[in-house]
Amino acid sequence: MTAKEIQTEAVKTYLKPTLKNQGYSLNGQIWWKDKGDFFIIINLQNFSWNSKECVDFCFNIGIALKATMDEKSLKKPAYRNITISLREESYLSADRLHKYRNSSGYTLTSTADKGEFETELKKDFEGHILPSLEKLKSLSDCIERFGIVPFWGEHLRKVMRDNKLLAD
Repeated sequence: MTAKEIQTEAVKTYLKPTLKNQGYSLNGQIWWKDKGDFFIIINLQNFSWNSKECVDFCFNIGIALKATMDEKSLKKPAYRNITISLREESYLSADRLHKYRNSSGYTLTSTADKGEFETELKKDFEGHILPSLEKLKSLSDCIERFGIVPFWGEHLRKVMRDNKLLAD
């Protein structure tokens, strides 16, 4: 299998069904979950330098505040709607390094073991990313989770104040 085929198959056989079971909808490479006042968004980003034999990619994960979105976006959120966007590493513990992770996300070559890669991806998502996202049940939870993140915490508070979701 090529690296691209390994990635495509892992997304198809592991990530799509897992996120669907967790209540996420899918449009292209963007998964979203409606949480009332906001959406949780997970975006699979492939890098432009990829080839069939070597694929680098990451997950941009964050929230989109409904108050900032138009009617069309409320039905099908897009990555451009995101208010807070962090890479998957922000949801992983420091010890979650493995041979399929690099400084910019994940990397696969045509020699990668698909089963081993899926196992590592499962540990990342089910052990770290999804449990962290499940704690986001309200806008207050979002402030608690992202408020301490440089730049993004203040950005979230500003957008919430501008949209009268947070008192001054």
